[in-house]
Amino acid sequence: MFQIPGVKFDLDIIKKYDIPTPRYTSYPPATELNEAFTEADFQSAIAASNQRKTPLSLYFHIPFCQSACYFCGCNVVISNNKNIAKLYLEYLGKEIQNTAALIDCDRKVVQMHWGGGTPNYLSQQQIEQLWNNITRHFSFDSVAEVSLEINPRYVDKNYIFFLKEIGFNRISFGIQDFNPQVQAAVNRIQPEEMLFEVMGWIREVGFQSVNVDLIYGLPYQTRQTFQQTIKKTIELDPDRIAVFNFAYVPWLKPVQKNISKDTLPPAQEKLEILKMTIEELTNSKYLFIGMDHFAKLHDELAIAQRDYTLKRNFQGYTTWAQAELFGFGATSVSMLEEAYAQNHKRLNDYYEAIDAGSLPIGKGINLTWDDILRRDAIMRIMSHAKLHKQEIEKKYHICFDEYFSKELEGLKRLEADGLVSLSKDEIAITDIGRLLVRNIAILFDARLKTREQQFSRAI
Repeated sequence: MFQIPGVKFDLDIIKKYDIPTPRYTSYPPATELNEAFTEADFQSAIAASNQRKTPLSLYFHIPFCQSACYFCGCNVVISNNKNIAKLYLEYLGKEIQNTAALIDCDRKVVQMHWGGGTPNYLSQQQIEQLWNNITRHFSFDSVAEVSLEINPRYVDKNYIFFLKEIGFNRISFGIQDFNPQVQAAVNRIQPEEMLFEVMGWIREVGFQSVNVDLIYGLPYQTRQTFQQTIKKTIELDPDRIAVFNFAYVPWLKPVQKNISKDTLPPAQEKLEILKMTIEELTNSKYLFIGMDHFAKLHDELAIAQRDYTLKRNFQGYTTWAQAELFGFGATSVSMLEEAYAQNHKRLNDYYEAIDAGSLPIGKGINLTWDDILRRDAIMRIMSHAKLHKQEIEKKYHICFDEYFSKELEGLKRLEADGLVSLSKDEIAITDIGRLLVRNIAILFDARLKTREQQFSRAI
């Protein structure tokens, strides 16, 4: 019988381990991607991928936004000139055609996601243009998960119904915080009535799953004000809730300079906000999937975790563990079994590569056998809060305790603090350790750098 995992909040332990760590949406982390990786490397990785005949996951990046959200850490282009998207879609269509020609046409798409930026920056006609371009080159499984992100400020009922009619069956939108003072401070005004109206349209047309995003650590937030946001979010009744920790890195993301550091909640207050959030959501029948994700017990994420088919990739947790990810558009990332590749971030570089007849690869990495082994171990820890040594030994033909002797010594120190439970056959993350799973995974990271400023803090 599947036992619902719990979470135990130990403030002293959390403070001790709240250090910068990779988020491990991949291993090696994205910071390891480099410009020595070539288009030929990516083509070789695709050929090897075709031999495995794994199903496909597709990601399409729409980088445009009409206005800047001051908390944003994404690669976006701010413009009210909607004509900018016309040229981008032309180049995106060429990239789709060129890349799809290298992928075995018998491989089915089981997942597709459009992110950004703001995908609903596009008009309905442009949405249909891109949709037709994709379906012309890829074949979709009948039960494929097809999702996109929207900005609820820029949709109406007709637009939501159009998205469902064309073929999207899952949708995600950002709330961040219901509080008007917080919204004003981050330049994202979204009246409560509007958010509930948009959710009403989504439910009326029958999307299979709805995700909403919240952020804690934003200006002027307190435990009391964010508790009201949590209660209103529960009332909204989404299937999934992502609660992200705001990473204040104005030296990396200049738009965040619009936020005064003095307005941010202090560390102790952030911990209280997180504790309250976990308690409120788990008491309202949301399962803590891991990191910053919660889902209803019947949701596919919860089911995948129960069935040990959950996986992490550059988009977060995903239900199709065997699928290989192909990213399209500026800055998007492909995540194949033996290589990762990221497209050029700057639009001009992206356009120039396509004009030259090349795949628009800016950087990437070829994975070693050790990388693949360690990735497997890390992803089991991140996704399932446990690792069965025998499964790793059987798959990679190693003696786990010998290969990871150094890591096991490190785990013993974490065991003394109650983060893990070690046995002869298994590494199990405790209820205390689930909030600090990044600190556990980092022990298996053989590529860890000392440049801590590259990573956000664990909590």
